[in-house]
Amino acid sequence: MSTPSRCPHWPCQDSSGPDWLERERDGCGVGFLARLDGQPSHWLLQQALRGLACMEHRGGCGGDRDSGDGAGVLCAIPWLLLETLWPAVAALPDGNIPALGMVFLPRDAEARSTTRRLCEEQAAQLGLHSHGWRVVPVDRDVLGPMAAASCPVIEQWLLSIDERHGDQEALERLLFRCRRRIGAQLGDVLGTAVSRHVSFASLSTRTVVYKGMVRSEVLPVFYRDLQDERFAVPYAVYHRRFSTNTLPRWPLAQPMRLLGHNGEINTLLGNINWALAAQDGLKQVWEDAASDLHPVVNPAFSDSANLDGMLELMVRSGRPVIESLMTLVPEAFQQQPELEGRQQLQDFYAYWAGIQEAWDGPALLAFTDGRWIGACLDRNGLRPARYCVTRDGLVVMGTETGVVELDEAAIVEKGRLGPGQMLAVDLEKGRLLRNWEVKEEAASRYPYGQWLQLRQQLAPQAWCGEPRFTDLELLQLQTAVGFTAEALDLIIEDMAGKRKEPTVCMGDD
Repeated sequence: MSTPSRCPHWPCQDSSGPDWLERERDGCGVGFLARLDGQPSHWLLQQALRGLACMEHRGGCGGDRDSGDGAGVLCAIPWLLLETLWPAVAALPDGNIPALGMVFLPRDAEARSTTRRLCEEQAAQLGLHSHGWRVVPVDRDVLGPMAAASCPVIEQWLLSIDERHGDQEALERLLFRCRRRIGAQLGDVLGTAVSRHVSFASLSTRTVVYKGMVRSEVLPVFYRDLQDERFAVPYAVYHRRFSTNTLPRWPLAQPMRLLGHNGEINTLLGNINWALAAQDGLKQVWEDAASDLHPVVNPAFSDSANLDGMLELMVRSGRPVIESLMTLVPEAFQQQPELEGRQQLQDFYAYWAGIQEAWDGPALLAFTDGRWIGACLDRNGLRPARYCVTRDGLVVMGTETGVVELDEAAIVEKGRLGPGQMLAVDLEKGRLLRNWEVKEEAASRYPYGQWLQLRQQLAPQAWCGEPRFTDLELLQLQTAVGFTAEALDLIIEDMAGKRKEPTVCMGDD
């Protein structure tokens, strides 16, 4: 039986489809809440979980119709709560900067013990102090069959560093190295099969991630910490996953360590190849420690996990998270009318376009590194991102509106992100920055215009009369950079002879 046409009722709808298709709202749900005054509260966490529950229709479930593709929250570490629950936190020495890891461990007790020992050994080699582990209280009875069958043992790991040996940013860099070194050795220590059950949901001095292969409403029931009224935070990112190009797994639930992603990265294969090709450049920043960070991406991970990994690498290498995202997910900046008169911003994009390829595709990214929190939309703008600001300094952004309990009379601003736009909150200074404000601040940090001119100027040189390479050497170099015989015959020779790009056809249809 065909579906009745709806054209008489909806003149703007030129096609009709099955009711189930028209009601479809899959595609991940993501959002964040943040207070400009930095005041932590359990209410904010509750509202983040409420927003997460309202995103359930945007997520996916397994074949058992009960195991979610993934749901989670990324928020500030609730140190006051942990001090009351975990004696090791209260006993931290004065002058030590603490850090917390949320770790998924194997179910096998021996493998779990081996993993903890490896973690502590690697931490000690980097000068970090390990203060023990805490089993995170969970309720496994609420999990679906598929999620329960693969559920890891979840523990928190407490570390610190003496502030005389480094500041908070130095500790973040050491934690990043420590996690990568642990990951590189897990396969040799545990074996490939068992090592797949070990992952770090988070390891930071500022943020922690509670996530799992669950439905939205199950997350706060599964993690008992989230029910404690002493769990107070000033900001939170939430995410409900609809798995598209990977099967659901506990480590692939979101948010990741820095971001929650709604969308797909269509250029993923090229991004991975270029990242692997350029990873030797890490030596300029990390020196001898660069080898700890190889490989910088992993083809076995999801597009979101690889994007998060690249973002984390850039942030831990010293670049602000705002600048890093503007580089990885740039707006369409060439011949854009709104960028006229914003030369610094044009120079910023032009400079980085020649160094970092864009991670392109429909994407809404909600992010935080504990210093900034915000959201950005890709250059195509194909994902919804709506926000509002209240009179008392609460900023709410989400895939959908109405998911947070707010008094309409208290809202002083409403808006939505357009293609390539960004909204950010400076958590340290309590500032809300709109699109042009946050971008122009990032673009003004360095003289990108001067750098761009230096890169574009080539010193005149005399023509070389003799070949510099043999035919075989030339062929090897051309192959290494992706040149093909077709490119040379149809494009390069024509450009050299006519000073313009040729027009070619890909087929003879």
